[in-house]
Amino acid sequence: MSRCLIAAAALLSMVAAPAHVSAQDSPAVEAGAGGDAAAQDRPAPVYQSINYDVQEDRENILLLDLSTGERVAIRLMPSWAPNHVERIKTLARRGFYDGVIFHRVIDGFMAQTGDPTGTGQGGSDLPDLDAEFNPMPHVRGTVAMARAQEENSANSQFFIVFYPRFTLDKRYTNFGRVIANMAAVDRIARGEPPANPTRILQASIAADNKPVPAPAPAAPAQDTITADMLNAPGGNQ
Repeated sequence: MSRCLIAAAALLSMVAAPAHVSAQDSPAVEAGAGGDAAAQDRPAPVYQSINYDVQEDRENILLLDLSTGERVAIRLMPSWAPNHVERIKTLARRGFYDGVIFHRVIDGFMAQTGDPTGTGQGGSDLPDLDAEFNPMPHVRGTVAMARAQEENSANSQFFIVFYPRFTLDKRYTNFGRVIANMAAVDRIARGEPPANPTRILQASIAADNKPVPAPAPAAPAQDTITADMLNAPGGNQ
């Protein structure tokens, strides 16, 4: 079953694709002024303050070291989604996310990762999670769990929201917020998948004090082969 985020696509595509969002969840509709009457009648979301201090409660800070050379800090919120937070911490400590790409990045919407196959179809060997929908709004920097059409199908994939997407509220499990270096998230390569995707070199929990990984070594330059080299003794062997 696909783990891909139900994201900005038309409802008609749900037949052909594993999972997509309905039209009212698309960025174009959300950007409209005023909204519909039903949206205006919704109760105001319940807000809970986020601790942005990266030195406090480091057991609940997820660090993403990106292939761009930048480190992003995410505040995990067990009070919102305890089972999802525990899953993210478990997988991070296993090294599951190390080397995984951001395989689905939609400008103005979100960046999705967490699939070791890089296709949107994969996940971990752990069982899928029951949804822990909560009233926390999907604001800029929100980190939430991706899933297929079935509500209880989240496993390992998650996404980071570039701009507010309130129509995702109470439909996806919101489990954290970027608390440092959102600018690095903004620079994640776009595409589905990107031609040159941004990669998570290392995901770790701040309390474990893992150092920033060394950048991958550049591929060695290949020597230009000339006619003289081919004519040299042993050059054509």
